[in-house]
Amino acid sequence: MREKCGIVAAYSYNNKPVMPIIMGALKALQHRGQESWGVAAPNQSPYKKLGLVTDYQYDFLHVIRSIVTNIGIGHVRYSTIGTSDFRNVQPIQIERDFFIAHNGTITNSAELEMRLGNKTSSPTWASDTHLVGLRLLQILKNNNNDWINSLEILSKELVGAYCFVILTNNEEIYVIRDDKGFRPLCIGSHKDSDTVIVASESCALSILDAEFERDIKPGEILRINKDGVQSHIFSQQENHAHCAFEYTYFAHPSSCIEGRSVYLTRKNVGKELVKRYPLEGDIVIPVPDSARPAALGFAQESGLPFDEGLLKDRYGRKGGLRSFIQPTAEDRLKVTRTIIPLIEVIKGKNIIVVDDSIVRGTSSKQIVKYLHNAGAKTIKLLSTFPPITHPCYAGIDFPTQNELVAFNENNEISTIEEINEKVAQILRIDFVGYNSIEGLCKGIGLPRNELCLSCVTGDYQCLKKEPIIDKRKLIK
Repeated sequence: MREKCGIVAAYSYNNKPVMPIIMGALKALQHRGQESWGVAAPNQSPYKKLGLVTDYQYDFLHVIRSIVTNIGIGHVRYSTIGTSDFRNVQPIQIERDFFIAHNGTITNSAELEMRLGNKTSSPTWASDTHLVGLRLLQILKNNNNDWINSLEILSKELVGAYCFVILTNNEEIYVIRDDKGFRPLCIGSHKDSDTVIVASESCALSILDAEFERDIKPGEILRINKDGVQSHIFSQQENHAHCAFEYTYFAHPSSCIEGRSVYLTRKNVGKELVKRYPLEGDIVIPVPDSARPAALGFAQESGLPFDEGLLKDRYGRKGGLRSFIQPTAEDRLKVTRTIIPLIEVIKGKNIIVVDDSIVRGTSSKQIVKYLHNAGAKTIKLLSTFPPITHPCYAGIDFPTQNELVAFNENNEISTIEEINEKVAQILRIDFVGYNSIEGLCKGIGLPRNELCLSCVTGDYQCLKKEPIIDKRKLIK
């Protein structure tokens, strides 16, 4: 089981209830996980639900009224391998000792199971997060419950991407981010309630009117308790591996990651696309919603008019869902079908469409169908992300290679131009243009050796060792 999720933790130093803060943060992080959510407080059973945080007002009111605590953690979940099993909804309670919530992927779960040995039984449905929690408990018992030392030992055993928030029944929070910094994590403060908040993205702080303080450093452990916030650096790496897909798609556009505005990076990536593809057309339109800043950047740089040719139906139940993170192909298509073409904008026009990525091609085919039916004269599709030809082992649901539309099943190295032509033929449109790695890095504003691009290059050296998950044997 691999997770691509959102996590939050809160500690109020004047004993104000933090569940309203945690629930508000989870709503702000809903774009990171839309399958399930949960919260936990010390010495209580965790409260978990399938679906969206916003699905039922009753749940929101029940949590903030019945779980009165000045310390807690929360989680929104999007599973990328395995079943959407309620038993894997987080935070996960590890015996009666602590709760754990995770954003990322652990690729050596089998090794962790072996380390647990026969003395600790793990259920067959256990996620990688559950296994990490059981292994951490084992290490704690062997190290006199020294949390910092135990987390440092655990970090040396883990292969993959991870951000953890851990809540103990002794009313302490521990936060740890892997030393490559694959997934974002930040810390801030809510002045009115004197609350320290840790969240996957800064947008969660903004919606709470909390102050962003800093990104939690790759290789950093935080202990948050009655004595304040203590930092411990367990590893310092010369280069990092921040996920490039966070900047182009996954993160909220209002967030800042590693000192860079997600909105502005997307806009810059769109401007970089013009340099590679100085196309002619009547209008530039985005595929809603994450590609909107890039399409605007492309239009401004090229001098072509920007318009909204595709709109999401915001008033239906699935209008706010994201197609990419839905668990099945059928669910993804249901979300894409909530997109409505504006015939008056599209009919008879040479359309340049900007999308954040072209992964499986499923959603792109549906978009192309809408545009054709609306009377587009020609369709040129641009992707802000380079061709994805390899699976992700750091927490994004890029499927098996054969499902990737840009993958060459003959294992031959293809140029971007060859991939563009192939995908254009598959989608039956006039032109496809993928971004280059260089254009992406320049748009984000980070050097190549600070980004994870394994899904593009197939180079997994940013992980401690070659991933051992065989995605072909795992069925969603």
